[in-house]
Amino acid sequence: MPAAFLSGRRAALCASLIALGALAAATASPDAYDAAVAHAGRPADDLKRDAIDHPAELLRLAGLKPGMQVADFMAADGYYSELASYIVGPKGHVLLLNNATWDYWSGDHWKERIAGRLPNVEHRTIDAEHVDVPDHSLDAVLLIKAYHDFYAIDDDPKAKWPRFDVGRVAEEIARMLKPGGILLLEDHSAKPGTGTSAATPLHRIDEAYTRQEFEKHGFKLVRSSDLLRRPDDPRDAISYKGPMVGKTDRFVLVFRKQR
Repeated sequence: MPAAFLSGRRAALCASLIALGALAAATASPDAYDAAVAHAGRPADDLKRDAIDHPAELLRLAGLKPGMQVADFMAADGYYSELASYIVGPKGHVLLLNNATWDYWSGDHWKERIAGRLPNVEHRTIDAEHVDVPDHSLDAVLLIKAYHDFYAIDDDPKAKWPRFDVGRVAEEIARMLKPGGILLLEDHSAKPGTGTSAATPLHRIDEAYTRQEFEKHGFKLVRSSDLLRRPDDPRDAISYKGPMVGKTDRFVLVFRKQR
């Protein structure tokens, strides 16, 4: 058989193997983030949220990995705490942190989420300005749709909502994170240039203001994402009730602690 023919056959075989390898890689099992979302036993209400919140894509931006120490800060019922628990695995740990009001608002549903299900998730009721977590002990903090609430004012005693020194809260987040640690922040967009003025009436906050405030506390913006953008949102309606629920424009910022 001619050498040129054999050489051609070998080249064709190599090309086929390369193509098969590429196909296998493309059809491989999902990564840890997709696997977390697909994890058996997740609550039905969480599954309904997935299509709106795109949690695998969001958490992938934070780069969570097995063995990490993570805080879900003002986690409510712990939707993201559960997903993070699957990603960090048995050698990792997730702190589900709420203040007393957030526990109250969430109906203490974090209890049924973690009891007997998530051994690497620990709930703590905290004072957000003085968090009982050691210095430089966390690899990542998740702050999801909660930053604006620190600026919101509600003096109705039934609301049980305190007033915050928000700079002090940001300092606590920085203190808990290791140098190089990640803060993943998502929130409802207010109109540009409005600062914190939409926090009370609309439960929204200005993206540029948010970035500037965390940069003042030793964070550097390393990534942003249009994952949750909604250009059709006029940003003039309240975010958590009424027709805008699940339809708000949301910004996503990923910061790295610098010191």
